[in-house]
Amino acid sequence: MSTDRLHPSTSPTESPPPARALWIAAAMTALIGAFFLLREHWGHVAGYWPYLLLLACPVMHLFHGHGGHGHHGHPDAGAGRSTNRDA
Repeated sequence: MSTDRLHPSTSPTESPPPARALWIAAAMTALIGAFFLLREHWGHVAGYWPYLLLLACPVMHLFHGHGGHGHHGHPDAGAGRSTNRDA
């Protein structure tokens, strides 16, 4: 019995797709640029750290995903669960 269909062969030297490689290169370039920008202007940026930390709290609440909170107040919240009330 052949398992070629179940486990396709992949070579370990397979290169990433060109679009992903471009995104990785752009992200690395941005990180290097941010490092040198912060290095040159650290004296100016260091004074703003307390304000940036306080600003991070409302920004995290604003952009936080609401998928992990369960089904609060939805009428179909218990439709998928089985309860043991009949026993």
